[in-house]
Amino acid sequence: MLTLQNVMEAAERIAPYVRKTPLIAAHCLKEHPWPDGELLLKLECLQVTGSFKGRGATNKLLSLSEEEVQRGIVTASGGNHGLATAYVGWLGQTPTTVFLPDNVSPEKVKKLERWGANVVIRGSQWHEANQAALALANQDGLTYFHPFADPVVIAGQGTTGVEILEQAQEIDVLLVAIGGGGLISGISLAVKALRPSVRIIGIEPVGSPTLYESVKAGRVVTLPAITTCVPTMACRQTEPINLAIVQRCVDEILLVTDDDMRDAARWLWFELGLATDLSGAASIAALRSGKVQLKKGQRVCALVCGAGPDGLA
Repeated sequence: MLTLQNVMEAAERIAPYVRKTPLIAAHCLKEHPWPDGELLLKLECLQVTGSFKGRGATNKLLSLSEEEVQRGIVTASGGNHGLATAYVGWLGQTPTTVFLPDNVSPEKVKKLERWGANVVIRGSQWHEANQAALALANQDGLTYFHPFADPVVIAGQGTTGVEILEQAQEIDVLLVAIGGGGLISGISLAVKALRPSVRIIGIEPVGSPTLYESVKAGRVVTLPAITTCVPTMACRQTEPINLAIVQRCVDEILLVTDDDMRDAARWLWFELGLATDLSGAASIAALRSGKVQLKKGQRVCALVCGAGPDGLA
């Protein structure tokens, strides 16, 4: 059973290798998405390699034996987890292979290669790339880094929630993007343990409602198809560990369109000069599209979870 203690231990373990990212108040906005209350932005887009994924991957690396590290590491990713794994492969000075679907951002491929990773494009969606990663791990005895269902990775992602509450103890609502479910699992577990009154809302794409459908069904659901163009949020199936935490700790899951996220990414660039990928803009998309129901005066924290050039178009 994953607990708050696991998250707190992860926070201490990874502290020398990741950043304590800013939590800023969004004031003086031309188009305010929440004018009837207060909006805070947690800028994980400024984390090492550009997303929260650096937390979980670093915790995973530091939990391994030297032998497990040195035989090489492998993962599959929509982009951000791959960058984080490449970063820790560089830290551990070990060969790193990252499998990606063919819709990954070209800019993220370039960054992966600059971190020294061996990049392999396989399939059109994450689950296809992941099958290839698992096959290589089994074939060559490599250490596999799961992007969202590894308890050690989840604990690392949960340190984001601990940090938010250290920076702003009074929060009414927390908005968190969902891909496979690792981020919201870790954050919701930590935040509900420390501040049970915080309402936690997950945000998924209409074209990849993985946790939304699984929660509704009361079991892990495999989506028949994925239609979102956001590779970092495209996942046909979550895992039981993520679903169990989400069922216990997440209050609601909302769906936004890819166009909602594009609009939000452009808003973040125009209003705040933040270059975010579409997943990083998902929480703002939920606000700007009117999907989130709030009470006047509430203090809302939106997690800006990933960097990228999507808002520059």
